[in-house]
Amino acid sequence: MAATSPFIAGNWKMHGLTARLDQLRILADGLASHPTAARVAVCPPATLLAQAAHILVGTRVELGGQDCHGEASGAFTGDISAEMLADAGARLVILGHSERRMLHGESDSVVASKIVASLRAKLEPIICVGEQGDDRRAGRTLRVVEGQLAASLPDRLAGARFHIAYEPVWAIGSGLTPTSEEIAEVHDAIRRALIARFGEQGAHVHILYGGSVKPENAAEILKVAEVGGALVGGASLTASDFIQIIAAA
Repeated sequence: MAATSPFIAGNWKMHGLTARLDQLRILADGLASHPTAARVAVCPPATLLAQAAHILVGTRVELGGQDCHGEASGAFTGDISAEMLADAGARLVILGHSERRMLHGESDSVVASKIVASLRAKLEPIICVGEQGDDRRAGRTLRVVEGQLAASLPDRLAGARFHIAYEPVWAIGSGLTPTSEEIAEVHDAIRRALIARFGEQGAHVHILYGGSVKPENAAEILKVAEVGGALVGGASLTASDFIQIIAAA
């Protein structure tokens, strides 16, 4: 049983200078003119959070960060704590993204510590899981995803609001997407794992799909069983494209 209202989140990654904030204004104005039942969030670079928060006051668009440290403060040059994100206006944070796991060597235990930190700062975590191309070709997809869920999700999530994003690593930024049947298989496995771990709560967690989501394929992806929304990368940088994806929900 999927969460009832769709959730569409945009991940700007390491893109966007101050001029890009105009896209947030266009997005907010577009949603005001054409209301949607979907919950909408954007996760810009940390350098834009405070300015974005000011722009989005009173709009339907919520704000998230892209990562956080596990500690509230300390000698961690260049890192950002969950409390800092919240102080800048964020309500959500993406954690465990494949680019963090692969390029920064983040283990499941590190991801779990960051999730605990996000809850401490009253941020909603969007927790990413997904297999690499070799895993998919070798038939290990479900084993990898279920293993990441088991090791990355701390017990502290019981009773807390959180979201899971399934992002097949081989699809991110490649223009490739799994078939509807492949997406459905993984999302069903995630749902079963969440219910087994968290009971009734697990039946209502949003399970987002991420990986080359575009206006052209959003409607097909969002109608797949147990897909409760999307974590959108490049297409979220342009308001007109992002609005089309939101409308498809």
